[in-house]
Amino acid sequence: MKRTLKTLLATAAIASAALGLAACASGGPTSVVGVWGEPDVPGLPSLEFAADGSFSGSDGCNRLFGSYTVDGSTVDLGAVGSTMMFCEGVDTWLVNGATARIDGDTLIVSDAEDTEIGTLTRVAD
Repeated sequence: MKRTLKTLLATAAIASAALGLAACASGGPTSVVGVWGEPDVPGLPSLEFAADGSFSGSDGCNRLFGSYTVDGSTVDLGAVGSTMMFCEGVDTWLVNGATARIDGDTLIVSDAEDTEIGTLTRVAD
């Protein structure tokens, strides 16, 4: 009986470790807190998410700001505030972001119709 229990516990431990490693390798959701995009490159979009639930950034021209919530793997950007400068030659897609999801080091941004409108790469935690 003791041998069976030890075997069962060892099997459970191995299975648990394997599941943990699989979750890490799958690129599953991680914390959104950090810097996404290229904040130091003029004309390129970026967002910085703070631990207090606020975010700020740029669509490549205009400053963006707001509050976010996380529900599972979905980041709800709420009402995105923005300055309103005219930006010739800059694709200001990020201002239309409504939600996002994390896939590894990529933030996939979608609009209010849940259509993917762009991606940002994590550059710092």
